[in-house]
Amino acid sequence: MSKDQPNRYGANQIAEIANGIVDPVLARRAGINTALLGSWEDIVGENFADCTRPEKIAWPRRSDLPEDGGHRPGVLTIACEGARALFLSHAQGELIARINGFFGYPAIGQVRIVQKPVSVASVRPRIRKLEGEKARRLEAMMEGIEDGNLRRAVERLGTAVLQAKRK
Repeated sequence: MSKDQPNRYGANQIAEIANGIVDPVLARRAGINTALLGSWEDIVGENFADCTRPEKIAWPRRSDLPEDGGHRPGVLTIACEGARALFLSHAQGELIARINGFFGYPAIGQVRIVQKPVSVASVRPRIRKLEGEKARRLEAMMEGIEDGNLRRAVERLGTAVLQAKRK
């Protein structure tokens, strides 16, 4: 099933329709997409998720590219609140590596930090640790996952799913 075709029930998800409309506008105006915005918290980590927001990516002009047609990385502008910008500037190298890992190629070569208020649209509620049988069940499901980042992501997902209230 392609992105533009409805699912088996004959309906598209609203998020897919909205992303189809918003992505071209964001790409034209800011050089970013909804996937980057949606994954921002995972990319920057807990230390900077609440105080940063990607603003735009400035890509080099085509005339600035080398004659052999090679790719040159862009400059990502990040809005950051107050004094935390200093700590973000010290973590720039790691942040650039994580962003490029998200894109899958060296898309960003430099980060520009702009100090300004960052409004977080929705703050996720803190999920309490599982206890008892649910905790043992989740631990059994995660057995064999060696990668630390993957294990934490699966644990967050599993905790949220197992704690979800059934109606």
